[in-house]
Amino acid sequence: MTTWSDHVVKVGNDMRQLDRAPDKLEDYRREVEPWLTAVIQSENLALLVGSGLTTAVCRAASVKAAQMAAVAFGCKYEDRVYEAAAESAMRMGRGEPNLEDQIRSALELIQGFRILRRKLANRWEDALNRVLLNLVQSVLASERAFLTSVTSGSNDGRRARMLLVSFLLSFASRAATRERLRLFTTNYDRFIEYACDEAGLRIVDRFVGALSPVFRSSRLDVDMHYNPPGIRGEPRYLEGVIHFTKLHGSLDWVADGRQIRRIGLPFGAPESHPYVPSSPLGSVIVYPNPAKDVETNEYPYADLFRDFSSAVCRPNTALVTYGYGFGDDHINRVIRDMLSIPSTHLVIISYDLASGRIPEFYSTVGRDAQVSLLLGNHFADLGTLVEFYLPKPAIEQISWRRTELLKRRGEGLEEKEQGREEVAAGQEETECQV
Repeated sequence: MTTWSDHVVKVGNDMRQLDRAPDKLEDYRREVEPWLTAVIQSENLALLVGSGLTTAVCRAASVKAAQMAAVAFGCKYEDRVYEAAAESAMRMGRGEPNLEDQIRSALELIQGFRILRRKLANRWEDALNRVLLNLVQSVLASERAFLTSVTSGSNDGRRARMLLVSFLLSFASRAATRERLRLFTTNYDRFIEYACDEAGLRIVDRFVGALSPVFRSSRLDVDMHYNPPGIRGEPRYLEGVIHFTKLHGSLDWVADGRQIRRIGLPFGAPESHPYVPSSPLGSVIVYPNPAKDVETNEYPYADLFRDFSSAVCRPNTALVTYGYGFGDDHINRVIRDMLSIPSTHLVIISYDLASGRIPEFYSTVGRDAQVSLLLGNHFADLGTLVEFYLPKPAIEQISWRRTELLKRRGEGLEEKEQGREEVAAGQEETECQV
């Protein structure tokens, strides 16, 4: 097998390093684009998006994305929290701990202080509230910077918006005979929701209601249909509908008593917006920040991951990951289970090797024929990916019809030519007899 590098391409069984020669890049395009087109038209399609998408969009818009680097709490036993976070990150294969690892360890410490009835619990809760508020404001700042870049008429902003919308449309615009796209993300921000609004895509998720949508566990497999004019009893799928799940929660999800609600927090809202919480601990539903009571510790995340497993762990399913670093073991476990079904396929598109986690997952799962790889800053660059490798839905359908029309016309010309030859042969035979 080819030695791992930061630039790897594997489509089918041939795994090799990227050759940046111009003629080779054109060969990659002729090879990869039809492959991705076929993958996207699989019977069942799921797309898992990680923080790499937000980073790529912000890079294209020349703005700064929110960071998840480790922070200081300024409380006693902070070194122990960091050690626990480092151990957790090591177990998950993440390497250096990030902010999520620290928050998870701090929550466990606060729970211990509560059991011991120590006053340090209050001090740690205040510190954790401050950290979470900074996280919320950092994510909102990245949304706000992107929105400013777009609305100001910046070329970078307009191009970034076009790339984001085109990226989603490439996956969402599937043939009517296929199942809907199942879109999953680990991001807290709302870049995907923004792109869906821009593209006119309709989202089906677990929230029900118009004024104050409520998260429902009793979600049926809801979809959208319409009846063509003059036709009854033959409903057809409405175009531009996707099923959407945010596995780690969202900035605009809040705990309201025993319910989870989605609030009207605008994309890129200012820090002074009334819906920006002053105390996000126990209210804003972002993983790993569950609300306080035991019931909510497992809710709504259990329902979200059940949606993920039921969507991908079924025959004839293709899962495409973009910007996901395989640092969440609970997600990796579901993907490994998916690959135990022979008819499934996994496509990994990543800017790098994710600190070695992608090669480790690939070698551990042992399903070479079921995994395709597009690794490195060439394939994962959002502009290159959208413009050269992902199918163009509107153009694709017209191209297919054009190809079919030319094929039919060609067959017709062949039949006419064959008929002329038969007539000419008959005339020659007649002349010879005479």
